[in-house]
Amino acid sequence: MSRPPGCPFDPPAEFRDLRADEPISRVRLWDGKIAWLVTRFDDVREVLADPRFSADMTNPGFPSHSAGVSVTRQKHPTFLNMDDPEHARHRRMLTRDFMIKRVEALRPRIQRHVDELLDEFTAGPQPADLVTGFALPVTSSVISELLGVPYEDHEFFQRQSGLLISGETGADEALEAFATIREYLGGLVERKAAEPAPDVISHLLEIERAGGLSRDELINMLNLLLRAGHETTANMIALGTLALLQNPAQLAALKADTSPAVVANAVEELLRYLTITHYGRRRVALEDVEVAGRLIRKGEGVVAANDSANRDPEAFGDNPDELDLSRSARHHLTFGYGVHQCLGQPLARVELQVVYPTLLRRLPDLRLAAPVSELPFKTKNVFYGLFAMPVEW
Repeated sequence: MSRPPGCPFDPPAEFRDLRADEPISRVRLWDGKIAWLVTRFDDVREVLADPRFSADMTNPGFPSHSAGVSVTRQKHPTFLNMDDPEHARHRRMLTRDFMIKRVEALRPRIQRHVDELLDEFTAGPQPADLVTGFALPVTSSVISELLGVPYEDHEFFQRQSGLLISGETGADEALEAFATIREYLGGLVERKAAEPAPDVISHLLEIERAGGLSRDELINMLNLLLRAGHETTANMIALGTLALLQNPAQLAALKADTSPAVVANAVEELLRYLTITHYGRRRVALEDVEVAGRLIRKGEGVVAANDSANRDPEAFGDNPDELDLSRSARHHLTFGYGVHQCLGQPLARVELQVVYPTLLRRLPDLRLAAPVSELPFKTKNVFYGLFAMPVEW
């Protein structure tokens, strides 16, 4: 399914009909496999909360996103693709570093990163690319500091990350990119072992020394955190800014009131409206399960379409296809649901709550420097967003 022409913020139009007439349907995937497509809000939550649906990609029938994603995640699994209790064991190792209180303490440093990078961005020529000039540097600098990765290496890991999340990367190319970034992280972990610091890598090394984690598991975990930590929020920064520019009334309302509660609510609505995790949450049934009257048999794959769920009028009112920053959208499914709900969501929220008001205050005349129809969107990547977004101010 494709996004409707001229509507870069909307999920495929077919979802609207499916939610109304056939909320659990059959769909053919890129590799010819047939899976179940779940499109309603309540049904998506039910699937994601049910332990009878597995996130383990090694299970036959698992509905993979692409050849590259499939081979790398099966060969180098992380807790994203584990079931409990193994999933919970790995996730607990990181809970301390991503808990709300700890992330909130980072807010002043995140503000400093944003201010400094905007200084650099605005000192350059116009038009400038908001993606490479601001969005990616912001998120890369924050996750680098948190993990203990040198920010100077950001172009390297952004390039490898781009290959790993592209739906067009083949299996061999993805494995090569994975090996390259694993070699880099392996060297970094060795240096941290000799010179520990107050960062995530040093914390995970303590767990490894205590026998709670193997070196392979540690590096796979770091690889996941590094990629997810900068790619997801960078896409939200650029795409969210574009959505605001394309909705002048909403943009004006946010400029008029940047109090913390208003900004926090606006961020939740942008997360719902844009749903950059647009390929759905993937699961496979471990036994026969009935969902909304349909029998999903053991071994059958399920695509829980959270982008469709986030536009379900039963959950978000009569106008879910409109961007309404006053909407109460905190219960959206952009970060998933259940035990696999995104670990890094507190960090993403704080970054976005800092970025949008700062960007609007510092660049009140920010505008696109190219027609929307000419912008390159990441339609085939794991995360939806923009490859580039030329702007003037």
